[in-house]
Amino acid sequence: MSDVADQRFAPPQAHVADLAPDEAVLAGRGTRFIAALVDGVIAAAVLWGVLMIPVLKPIADADTQAAADGIWSIMPGSFALGVVVFLLVQGWPLVTRGQTLGKMLFKLRIVRSDGSRPEAWRLLGLRYGVGLLMSISVGVVMIYSLIDSLLIFRTSRKCLHDSIADTQVIKL
Repeated sequence: MSDVADQRFAPPQAHVADLAPDEAVLAGRGTRFIAALVDGVIAAAVLWGVLMIPVLKPIADADTQAAADGIWSIMPGSFALGVVVFLLVQGWPLVTRGQTLGKMLFKLRIVRSDGSRPEAWRLLGLRYGVGLLMSISVGVVMIYSLIDSLLIFRTSRKCLHDSIADTQVIKL
């Protein structure tokens, strides 16, 4: 018998990576949070500018009175205006690139769970539409937002809106 081991049974010498090269890396929680803050600041600034238009002042005043009535009050004027502002500012980049302005800034993208590009109805209707629908009432949106935000601490890093729309946020 010889002292040389049979090479057929030797361990592989090649480097084995943990991730396949085409596998996406999930975005970090902090980066997603900062990108969402940027989106919120942009939306608030645009909405504030729109509400300063004298013709729209009665809508703001009516919704301010409704909010004073309690947190469960419905504010249809602000809701409608918010939807229009969201679609004008974030709609096109979402549908064409799968990114909001904040996600563009931080090089993040929304994709389906299988890595494919999400359809417009999935992004606008399921991912963002459900949250916008909850914002009709201040009390309801507070509860929905809390649950939505806390679910990011799962191992999948998916918020409630990600689970509803079957999407995830990845790094580019």
